[in-house]
Amino acid sequence: MSHVVSGGVARCRLRAVVAAGVVVVALLAAAVPAAAGAGRGAGFVAAAAAAPVPVCGGRLVAGGVVRLGVDAVRVTVVNEGPGRCVLRGHPTVALAGQGAPGSARVLIVVREGPVRPVVLPVGGAAQTRVAFVPVLGEAGGYCASGGVPFVAPSMVVGVAGARLQVALDDGGNFAVCGSTVRATAFRPAP
Repeated sequence: MSHVVSGGVARCRLRAVVAAGVVVVALLAAAVPAAAGAGRGAGFVAAAAAAPVPVCGGRLVAGGVVRLGVDAVRVTVVNEGPGRCVLRGHPTVALAGQGAPGSARVLIVVREGPVRPVVLPVGGAAQTRVAFVPVLGEAGGYCASGGVPFVAPSMVVGVAGARLQVALDDGGNFAVCGSTVRATAFRPAP
């Protein structure tokens, strides 16, 4: 009788092992299409993890600066480089004053948003939004704080070790109150 019980226990254990195997196979079968359907973004992450990607640095050029209302601009940078590169973090910002280094103003950047690596293929673009306290009024504008406005024709954006001097696409000047701006981390351009 003990032999029959042992055989029954063995059959129960075998069924449990087979059932567990079926569950594992079903879970794997469900996971493979989900991973395959994750799209192009998953491929970029996998590709980035597969081989080291150099930092963009000197490969970047200015792709434009668009005014977003009276208190912000969107800065676009483009990878001109011989291959793909990675960009991460927030920019540094300075206003370039009328061609005289002594007239420039380095701005304090308050960082907004989480930092994620952005892998840029050749020709790929990334963007950041830089917001500031605007100058009020018209031609002889003023700062609500009572401070003196700072106006400059160009901005120097520090990104991945490079410094890019940029101007507004509409030909206007950068006009800010204070010495602080808020900038988002770089994200892929839409």
